[in-house]
Amino acid sequence: MVEYNYFERGQNAVIFKPSIDTRDGIDIVKSRVGLAKKAYLLAPDDDAFETIRKMNETKKIDCVIIDEAQFLEGKQVMQLCRVVDELNIPVIAYGLRADFAGNLFPGSERLLAMADTIEEIKTVCWCSKKAIMNARVVDGKVVKIGEQVVLGGNESYVALCRKHWAEGNLGEKKQSF
Repeated sequence: MVEYNYFERGQNAVIFKPSIDTRDGIDIVKSRVGLAKKAYLLAPDDDAFETIRKMNETKKIDCVIIDEAQFLEGKQVMQLCRVVDELNIPVIAYGLRADFAGNLFPGSERLLAMADTIEEIKTVCWCSKKAIMNARVVDGKVVKIGEQVVLGGNESYVALCRKHWAEGNLGEKKQSF
């Protein structure tokens, strides 16, 4: 939606995502409501500043959008800070704060420390309280041990409040309409 808002005003917003995120296709970002858009990839060793600087020389960039920013390297977050400070291009990054075990992702940790502004998108637990945890679900149970990065969507992760995450309580399955 943010990219479309820029497009609607005749401006050029470019979307990037870390190359580790292959859930929706190698170079696709997809929203929960089904919107999909082509994205440029950032591999762990890519210099985000140089990539964006070179792109900006060819076609003026009015905004950089980063999806799944938790998967960025800390150094890439610092490179994105340079994009803002030296190229005067706003960067909007979307991502999770913490993993399924309640630990910060390295990219999120750096973003929390360096971001000019942080806006939280509210998510709701099954009990209607604010969901701040991303529970990994395996065989119908909440797990808190395993690799930090296991790609998955609604079939693998559930947003829970801290209490229900700690209890491993997924609530009753509700019928959707």
